[in-house]
This record gives sequence, C-alpha cells and structure tokens, in this order.
Amino acid sequence: MAERADERFMRKALDLARRGQGATSPNPLVGAVIVNKGKIVGQGYHKRVGGAHAEIEALRSARENARGGTLYVNLEPCCHYGRTNPCTDAILEAGLKEVVYAITDPNRRVNGQGARLLKKAGVTVRSGVLAEQADELNEVYLKYIRTGLPFVILKTAQSLDGRIATITGDSRGISGETARRFAHQLRADVDAVAIGAGTLRADNPQLTVRMVAGRSPYRIIIARNIRYSPSLHLFANNQDGKTIVVTGEEGLARLRSKDLIVWRMKSGRTGVVLKEVLKRAGDFQISSLLVEGGGRLATSFLKEQLVDKHFVVIAPMTIGHGIDSVGDIGVRKLRESIKYRSPNFAICGGDLLFSGYPVRR
Repeated sequence: MAERADERFMRKALDLARRGQGATSPNPLVGAVIVNKGKIVGQGYHKRVGGAHAEIEALRSARENARGGTLYVNLEPCCHYGRTNPCTDAILEAGLKEVVYAITDPNRRVNGQGARLLKKAGVTVRSGVLAEQADELNEVYLKYIRTGLPFVILKTAQSLDGRIATITGDSRGISGETARRFAHQLRADVDAVAIGAGTLRADNPQLTVRMVAGRSPYRIIIARNIRYSPSLHLFANNQDGKTIVVTGEEGLARLRSKDLIVWRMKSGRTGVVLKEVLKRAGDFQISSLLVEGGGRLATSFLKEQLVDKHFVVIAPMTIGHGIDSVGDIGVRKLRESIKYRSPNFAICGGDLLFSGYPVRR
C-alpha cells in the first residue's frame, strides 16, 4: 500500500514538473508535492529559470501544514546557492519529516549532497520512486549537465517511401496540421532549432513558434559557405537577435548584419564539424537542439551518431523519385544499421508519428 501511495504522489510531482516545459532551461523540470496524514497539502513546480524552485513553491502552498509531512519531488533537492537559496534549508526550516525523490541530481554541486545533508539533520530520505519516468522527463537536463552538450532531437517529415520532397524540391504539405502543430510544440520546448543551407534556400523558413503557445528558440543555420540575403526570413526578421550562423572562414566575408550571431567554426572535408558546433552550443547554454532539416544535415547528424532522439512523421503518400530523408550513412550490412531503443508509433492526425532513441553498434 505504501509503495502504491509513493508512486501516486510521485506521479503527481512528475505531472506538475511537465508544466515548466520550455521555460526552465538550462535548469531541470521539477515538480513537488507535500503530503501530510495521507493528503496533499501543498504542491508546486519550477515555472521558469531564475524563479522559485518546485520545493519552495510547494512549501508556500502548504504553509504550516508542511510540518511533520512528506515531500515528494522528482529530483534530489539542491543544497547550494545559485539564483535561489538552497531548497534543503527551506525543507529543514519547514519541519518536514521525510523527503522522497525519484533520481539523484548529477550536478556536481548536488550529486547526493542534498540527500546527505537532510539525513544528517534527521530527515528520513528515500529515492528511486518512478526513477525511469523521471529520467525520461529530464533527459535533456541530464545529458547537458553530464556532458556540457545539448540533447539533440532530429525531426523529419516524410512520405511512406522515405522522401522529404519531390524531385523539384516541393515539400510543403507533406504532413498534416496536427503534425505541424506537434513540430511547433517541439520548437517551443527546445532552446534552438537548426537547419542547413539547402533548407534555408529551398524553404525560406521562419523557424518561429506560431501554432502553439511558447517562446521561439534560437535559429541556427549550419553552412560551410553562406551568402547573406535580406529577403530570407531568418535574416530579415531577426529583431530578437536569435539567428545564429555557423560557418567556416569562406562564409564570413559574405555576412553583413550587426544583428546576427556568427560562430566561426573549423570546416572538415564534408563541411562544418558538427561535434564542434554542439560544443559551442553547450557553451552558449543551449541544452537542447532540434534539427529540422534538410536531408543532408539529418544524414550528417545520424552518420556521426550525434542524435539522441529521433521523431519521424510519416505521411500516407508515395512520391517516388524525390529527395531522400536520409542519405548514405555508411551502412553496408544490416548489422551496421541504426536500431532504436524504446521505439514508439502513434497516430498524429492523418499521419503516423515514430519516436525512438538511435543506437548504432
């Protein structure tokens, strides 16, 4: 019975944490629930970076009812000073008798220290409740804090036969409205979205969030050689200064705009070195990167094993001869192919949505 109650309250904390999606980066998604005598007396979540942590929001909600109660939180409480005071201090001051958390915070300033501090002060501490679900919820934060690199999501929209456009380059309308709304939600949830020069020229995208609520991410153009054109949306509509151009030496002379952020990167034989781009993005505090296109950029990210999660929208149409969603990634035998951990298929309006975590041995 106790185990089922733990899971029920932790599930509530996870649901609360999801409400902060797209607003807390580079901080984690955290929800907290305070229970006293079997009833929820307080709850809260981390709403935005720089704002109060979930534990503080829950304590404010519970007030004096927190004393003697149990805190359920999906991530180990912090014990250090940052933008806010340590949550462990507030927990002790409120008189909570028990803290149950899902996973340890790998941040070197926490990483078990929060739990040890609470135990030393006499608070009962338990962990591991719904840990797998908590890991998945904060997969972006966990990768970023452990490696300093952004979590890379690749999203492609293609026909049944794997084409992202016709031979003439026509790609508009492959996916339906529901799938397009899903794509905009992905943009709202990440820190940055990336395209290659081919997509820039062919589609002239805006890469903003329009079909859902949320803030627009940084817009990254990755191209060894690029020419500035005031007619392109990413250059003309850059009043927020969030367009980033990643280019080699040969592209610099053609860029003339004070509003652009320009990252000069080393170029390899096939173009800009993507691993270096990810390192630069991580240093820029971009913790999540959505790669939207086109086929060449998708192929490079997959070939270099830089994709953490892959979404594929499959439209019920056949194009035939056209532009492939993925090109040559060096597979010569089936055992060399990319497999997917935790594969999932779902209906997305009139389309099919696949998601999975690529694994290549």
